[in-house]
Amino acid sequence: MALGAIIEMSLLLLLANGAPVMVKKALGERFAAPLDGGLRLSDGQPLFGKSKTWRGVAAGVLAAVAGALLLGLDWRVGALAGIFAMLGDLFSSFVKRRALFPPSGRASGLDHVPESLLPSLACRGALGLGWGDIAVCVLLFVLADVVLSRVAYRLNLRDRPY
Repeated sequence: MALGAIIEMSLLLLLANGAPVMVKKALGERFAAPLDGGLRLSDGQPLFGKSKTWRGVAAGVLAAVAGALLLGLDWRVGALAGIFAMLGDLFSSFVKRRALFPPSGRASGLDHVPESLLPSLACRGALGLGWGDIAVCVLLFVLADVVLSRVAYRLNLRDRPY
């Protein structure tokens, strides 16, 4: 088990997935153009929904890049982590819209696994993560997200406690 790599990956996951929430809190609706441009598919539901913004994607990727540099990693590792975390989050939103979950509705597992598994897989080679390490990263992300979401809600940084 590569403990250092697990810690690095876990920090990148938290930064990439937490940055959009923090930027939303800081900027409100400024620069919050929906990623899908309001597109609705044949099922009548939005492609992703209005909470998935260009600003959020940029914040997630840039936070992961900055985190990688602060950890002494190549910026490209951060870019991979950020891009794949955002792709995982978009995948979750796409599936939730098709399953008729309400906007920002909770879907345990679906809300956590893609946005932690995809970047962990993408960074596997660069960080030397084994399959067990990746499983630990996903589990740690799920646990951290549950705990930190509640803390962020109490600090008025999140609109909902999840």
